[in-house]
This record gives sequence, structure tokens and C-alpha cells, in this order.
Amino acid sequence: MKKILVTTLLLLSVIGLAQKPIFTAAKIKNATVYSNSAELIHSASVSIPSGTSEVVIKNIADYINENTIQIGAPANVTVLSVQFTRNFISEYEVDETNPAIKKVRDSIILVQKELGKIANEKVSYSKTIDLLDKNQTVAGENSGLNVSELMKLVDYYRTKRNELSNTVNTLYEKETKLNEKLTRLNSKLELNTQKAEKSSQGKLVLQVMTDVASSVNFDINYITNNASWTPFYDLRADNINSPINLLYKAKVVQNTGIDWKKVKLTLSSGNPNQNNTAPILQAWFLRYGNNVNYDYKNADTQLNEVVITGSVSGIKKDKARASISDYTTISENQLNVSFDIDIPYDILSNGKAHSVALKDLKLPATYKYYAVPKAEKEAFLLAEIKEYSKFNLLPGEANIIFEGMYVGKTNINPNQTSDTLNLSMGRDKKIAVNRDKIADKSGTKFFSSYKEQTFTYEITVKNNKKEAIELLLKDQYPISTDKEITIELTDNGKAKVNAETGILTWDIKLSAGESKKYRISYKVKYPKDKVISNL
Repeated sequence: MKKILVTTLLLLSVIGLAQKPIFTAAKIKNATVYSNSAELIHSASVSIPSGTSEVVIKNIADYINENTIQIGAPANVTVLSVQFTRNFISEYEVDETNPAIKKVRDSIILVQKELGKIANEKVSYSKTIDLLDKNQTVAGENSGLNVSELMKLVDYYRTKRNELSNTVNTLYEKETKLNEKLTRLNSKLELNTQKAEKSSQGKLVLQVMTDVASSVNFDINYITNNASWTPFYDLRADNINSPINLLYKAKVVQNTGIDWKKVKLTLSSGNPNQNNTAPILQAWFLRYGNNVNYDYKNADTQLNEVVITGSVSGIKKDKARASISDYTTISENQLNVSFDIDIPYDILSNGKAHSVALKDLKLPATYKYYAVPKAEKEAFLLAEIKEYSKFNLLPGEANIIFEGMYVGKTNINPNQTSDTLNLSMGRDKKIAVNRDKIADKSGTKFFSSYKEQTFTYEITVKNNKKEAIELLLKDQYPISTDKEITIELTDNGKAKVNAETGILTWDIKLSAGESKKYRISYKVKYPKDKVISNL
């Protein structure tokens, strides 16, 4: 009796293990996109019987961080195990939703229907020929016809039989072509099925247990690295007396293997993959190396560095919401800034940048012109933004539209220590800037153990505009990093001098058509057997 009971239990266990998997597809609801990853939140509904079941959830990202998978289930359902895979193979799974497979299968059904019609027509015409042959035999045996009537009967028989035979031959030809087409379609179906298997999306295989059969809703979230976003901006200004209209935007890219349809987006400046271990300082040992090259870019702490280079779903018009800003909520904490967008977006899994509008801001600005003739012989228009931290700006590229024309691009870098953010609004060719070396005031003198080089430059600025301007002019003289090199600024041109960085600054007011000149001169002494490569 015990042996029978054990055998029965083993048989039931085998039957339970071989139970047909339950398939369902996850629907993406929310996506929190970080600078190099995204957290996706799905929901999936499935009906499961009592006992233990295997649930296969499709429509999951191709590559995910398996350590971040979280499954939410009702209290009456126990999730025994979770496994992520891209190669789940089951004889029970037939993906009829694949567009390529569905198209081929529909074509196969149509061809099979045509073959059925042809088969019926072949039978019908064949029976008709048989009947015609039998009637011809009967007419010959009971020949009470004269010659004329017999000739008419022969002509009719020959004509009709040829017609029927030709029709049957045509049907055979159609049948052959349709069979060839059916063979090609079956081969194509098999090929598309193989492609679908190779490019299949990720799947979660769940082992679940419940005491009562029920319909269950699973909440699924995980992190995938195949998504990112970067901020960028549109800067618009009508003239130097108007505020800057800043459109805060984002480029969202995802290649997760699943399309995000009508998804609620959250964009965060945080990084869930970063190392969260607090750093420990080690001893700092100095060693000999190359001298630091101080230039106008990294030496100037008074002005942030500027670099000049050349689909929404289901939006309803709402009078209470006049701009994109009304659809975006900004949350800021000590570690990051996040943008919660109320508008559902479609972001396709194609690796292409999708533009997402975040905020439309008006920035009160003070304008001035800026020139560094040592580096560029043109002046740049700068917009100074005070108290910029309250706008939650992030580092990013910006398009400049000034006076209704596209000027070029600039970089916004709010991660600085200055109280004022300087935005470059492009070049102004109506302000001429020249820096010329004065030959008769420059030269090299040799002494017993050292040589002395003198450099003299004249800077000319001219305002060719029809209105007065303010110009921030900068130049520099070198700084010594070696006790054998001595530098003397002999003429600072009445500039403000930063002795630590060697930066010379002039705040200039120029009337319309006015020009001004400034001269600077410095001496460099060093051993005559040495060469300074960057002088």
C-alpha cells in the first residue's frame, strides 16, 4: 500500500513539473531615466491555478541588472523564485503577436483557401468530363442519328471536352504555383520564427505558489543600463535689454529592446550604479613631473569657461496649463535633481535621441561684451545670470537664438563657485579687437649667465555698433613655476592685475564708433642655456 502511495505521489510530482507554463506580457508604466541607466516599472496580470505554477513574463528589457529585480505580488501569492533569461524555449509558446510572423501566417491561410477552391473546381470539371465521355458512348451505341446530327454531336463533344480539359490544365498550373508559394511562405515563417527567437526580448520566469486559483497582478521593477538622458537648452533673447527665454530640454536615448508607449517619465541627475562607499584619503606624495601650463582658460577664476561652436502622446489642451512648465515638477535633494513629467511619452527602442521638453524659464540677465584677443580676435556677448542655483540647471549644451537668428552653440556649466553664471550668446563682429606685438619695444638681451626677453603688445578695441557698449577685456602675462625664471610686469596698461594667475582685466565703456588702445609689457629672465617651450 505504501509503495502504491509513493508511486502516485511521484507521478503527481512529474505531472506538476511538466505543467504548461503560463505566459503573460508586462506593460511598462513608468521609467526613471538616469545619466547612464534607467529604472523601469511594469505591471503584469495573469490567472494562476492553485498550487505551484511557472509564470513566464515577456516584454522585459534585453539586458538588466539582475540584482535589482523586484517583484510585488498579493499577500496570497508566494514568489518562490525569479529568473531572468533571453533564451526561454517552450513548445507551448507561440508568439502570434509578432507582426512579421502574423503577416506570413495570414498569407499561408489565404493560399490554403485558394488551393481548396482549386481542388473543388478540379473535381467538378473532372466529373463533368467523365459524364461527357459516358454520354458520348451511349449516343454511339444507340445510334438513331443521321450523319448531320452525328457530326453536330461530335463537334460539340470535341469543343466542350477541349474546353474542360484546358480548364483542368489551367487549374493544375495554378495549383503548382500556389504550392510553390506555400513552400516559400512556410520557409519564410520558419525563418521569421528563428529571427524572433534570436532577437527575442528578455523574460522573467517566476515560480509562484498559491492556495486559491485567482487573477494576480504583479508589479515589476528593475534597472537596465541601455538608457540615458542628457540636458540641453534653447537660449533665446530679442535684444540686450530683454530677459533670456530658456527652454530646458532633455535628450532621452533608450535601446532596451522594448518600446516605451505612453510612459510616465522621470529624469534624474542621480546615478544608481555609482559606488556608494565613502572615500578614504591616503598619503599624498609629491613627485617631479612636467610644469603646469597656465593659460587663460584654467587660470581665470573670475569667469566660467565658455565654449563656442557653431514625441509626446496623449496631450490635451488645458487652459489652466499654458506652457510645458506646468506639466513638469522639479524635486531637489542633497544628492540629485529629478524632473517628474505628467505628459505620457513614446520613446522607441532605436538608440536615437528623443527630445523631451522640461521647463520654460525666463532668466533676468545683464548683458556685457567679453574679449580675449590673445585667444580670439572677436568679442562675445555674455549674459550674466545672478542667483542661478534656484533654476536647477545642469551642465549641458545650449542652442543660441539671438535677435531671431540662430547664432551657434555654447555650454552651460552651473557647477562653479562664482555667484554669477555667464552665458555666452555668440560672437559680435561689429566689435573689432586686435592684439599686435610692438617690435621696437620687444627683443632679447644676453648677459653673462642669463638672457632677458621683453614682450610688448598693444590691444585695440573699437565699437562699430550704433549704441554704447560695456566690454570686459582680458589678457595675461606668464607666471613662473621655477626659481630660476623671473618675470616682471613693466606695464599693466592700467588693468586690474591678478598676480596669482597673471590675468589682466579691463572694464571698458565704449561709445558708438569709439576706439581705445591698451599697452602691456613684461620681461622674462632665465638661464641662457635653457629653453622655455611655451613662452
